[in-house]
Amino acid sequence: MEAFKTLCGVAVPLIEDDVNTDQIAPVGLGPKINQDYAELLFLRRRAREDGTPDPDFVFNKPQFARPAILVSGRNFGCGSSRESAVWALMAVGIRCLVARVFADIYRENCLQNGVLPVTLGDHDADRFESLVVADNGRGAFVVDLEAQTIVAPNGEVFGFEIPPADKQRLLLGLDDIGLTLTQAEQIAAYEARVAIESPWQQRADIGKAG
Repeated sequence: MEAFKTLCGVAVPLIEDDVNTDQIAPVGLGPKINQDYAELLFLRRRAREDGTPDPDFVFNKPQFARPAILVSGRNFGCGSSRESAVWALMAVGIRCLVARVFADIYRENCLQNGVLPVTLGDHDADRFESLVVADNGRGAFVVDLEAQTIVAPNGEVFGFEIPPADKQRLLLGLDDIGLTLTQAEQIAAYEARVAIESPWQQRADIGKAG
């Protein structure tokens, strides 16, 4: 996965609670071989009942054609655990999500794919959301993971907390498998020791019927 250090770009305001994964990446419409995840993103919400694009939906507005940040409300990413709901956001360029609360599984899926989930408290969230709405895609917000800050186009700075382990794996660009492989030498040494001290643990036929 791609490491996350800094990000600069447009912030999309989707200030709603309980945005679920079936809205983000509708089931039954993907995934499939060679899926266009950018097209899948909010596919049902992008269209009106007659099938024409809804000009009022935020992702259909031209100023948000190339977003970097998505700003939402409480319980973002609730519903099923589908990872395509992260891939769809990444497909249009979004690498940072800002919300008041994330669904736990969705937050973990973000981290596994190099997307930074930022949680702001109510006071900061109120101010940040108002700035994003007022900016309306005109300016660039700057996210600095090392400093744990987001700088708005007007210069206001918003700090955020993130567990050290999550911060480190994003900075290094490592998912769980990548993190495990950083300990490859220690794992190999353990396996070599076990092969000598407890060889029966490594028998391929353990547990098989005779």
